[in-house]
Amino acid sequence: MKYKKHLLVFIIFVAFFIFLFSLLNIFLWHFNYKDEINQLIEFSNQKTTLNDENTLFFNNAFKDTNFLEVDFSKLKSLNNSTVGWIYVEGTEVNYPFVQADDNSYYLNHSFYKKYNTAGWVFLDYRNNIKFENKNTIIYAHSQNNKTMFGSLRNTLTNDWLNNSNNHIIKISTETENSIWQIFSIYVTPTTNDYLKINFDNDFSTFTQKLIARSTFSFGTTLTEDDRILTLSTCYNKNDKLVIHAKLIKTQFR
Repeated sequence: MKYKKHLLVFIIFVAFFIFLFSLLNIFLWHFNYKDEINQLIEFSNQKTTLNDENTLFFNNAFKDTNFLEVDFSKLKSLNNSTVGWIYVEGTEVNYPFVQADDNSYYLNHSFYKKYNTAGWVFLDYRNNIKFENKNTIIYAHSQNNKTMFGSLRNTLTNDWLNNSNNHIIKISTETENSIWQIFSIYVTPTTNDYLKINFDNDFSTFTQKLIARSTFSFGTTLTEDDRILTLSTCYNKNDKLVIHAKLIKTQFR
């Protein structure tokens, strides 16, 4: 009986030690991960809009909105898979994004290519970063601490939706800076029907389906000549939060 009592105390002690060790690791992971993210913010800034021959306007919406300007030389020295930077107005999304040979690697690797279940923001491996595809897709996990695409949940609130200044996404790459106007936001059961990147004659049908799904009417029109951007992240275990935007302004670097 005395032996069993000592064994129970030992088991409780070991379990408590494992709990404290795990808690410490979680704290250190969170601190280091946030520190890594904060170190990267210095590489981007809001650039004054220049109406020169290198700027193309696809409509006058957000004509005076500043571009995002990024120093890619240092970023690519840290991770040569870096292909761009994304900024979503009214959220905490302000990150470099990367591209791998598949859509799996950056689900569990950080920007510094360290194993990390929080993953990183990444471009669909099928896409061309010169936006030559009709639909360019960027993914990230929805972290509870609002990192990665966690703060995209802001876009479902009335405060965010009713402020039209929020309805833009900025992208910067090594070859161009661009402004995208959001036209659809929705939560949908997990599916891949919005992840098509090239089209024959069904692009208008595709975009109308995306507009019909939106929880908010943005009043944005699209044509066959438009190019769109898709952001995809988890909303819960079974659903995805999806945002679509169309290219409205680009400036070649």
